[in-house]
Amino acid sequence: MMNNIEFANKEYFWLFLIFIPMIVWYVWRLKKSVATMKISSLSNLKKNPLPWRYILRHFLFGLRLLAISALIIVLARPQSMDRWENRKVEGIDIVIAFDVSGSMLAEDFKPNRIEAAKEIGMEFVASRPDDRMGLVIFAGESYTQCPLTIDHAVLLNLFSEIKDGIIEDGTAIGMGLATAVNRLKESDAISKVIILLTDGVNNMGNISPMAAAEIAKEFGIKVYTIGIGKTGMAPYPFQTPFGIQYQNIEVKIDEEVLQNIASQTGGKYFRATDNQKLRDIYKEIDSLEKTELEVKTYSQPREEFTLILMIAMLIFVVEQLLGLTILKNTF
Repeated sequence: MMNNIEFANKEYFWLFLIFIPMIVWYVWRLKKSVATMKISSLSNLKKNPLPWRYILRHFLFGLRLLAISALIIVLARPQSMDRWENRKVEGIDIVIAFDVSGSMLAEDFKPNRIEAAKEIGMEFVASRPDDRMGLVIFAGESYTQCPLTIDHAVLLNLFSEIKDGIIEDGTAIGMGLATAVNRLKESDAISKVIILLTDGVNNMGNISPMAAAEIAKEFGIKVYTIGIGKTGMAPYPFQTPFGIQYQNIEVKIDEEVLQNIASQTGGKYFRATDNQKLRDIYKEIDSLEKTELEVKTYSQPREEFTLILMIAMLIFVVEQLLGLTILKNTF
């Protein structure tokens, strides 16, 4: 515990000078309290061992000095020394572009696409504590839900608030990708990545997906695209006068466009057909994007007096108990 320790209030060490009058007083009291008597010879006394109470006659005073020493150290406020240190981290800048269109309510994922994608996306965020990450959502239009941040608690909270219907419906893949690029274009990170997740075909927005991909390429941004949804048909909930009714709808994902976006930017296209497949995709992206950086971190001072204070209190209690019991009136 005492490695790299500094003291915030070093002036309190002058209190150790109080030991001088304490020791002088103790010696004077000890001499005054010792009784004397005259005997003709000490030969008989030499044969007898000294009583243990006599041997320990200075023990209580030593404990008191030790307890006071510990209290003075506590007042001086020992702290772990502030220091810069080098450490290696695997940090990059990542923006997740998340489709929140109405089709994400399809229940070929459990409980549905949007909730499954939220849960697994949040797991991915939590697994990369050293990355700056951001979140863009899109449907018929797009906006930034969370800018790049290292505060993942804030990001996860905003992630959890994603739901269907918060923006105009539709699928503006190009707008979603362009907004994500805009969040990363000023980044000075060595590696910049967008994870684009959608379950549909671009049908809205004034920027085409391939134009947005070209912009991403110009800024050195790699795009991983994920098409979410089973092949064929998927159950979709419809609100009717008689409650929620389900109808199978065709799953339409523009895989060719998603593949071209990934290929043009140096990323990779994935198709997620269930919860576990989506989780595996995020794990693969996690393994592909490891950029080891050496960074300097600054440790904040930490108070280290707690244990010393406990020791001082324990010594004081022991001294009082011994003084009132087995070492009572040792001189």
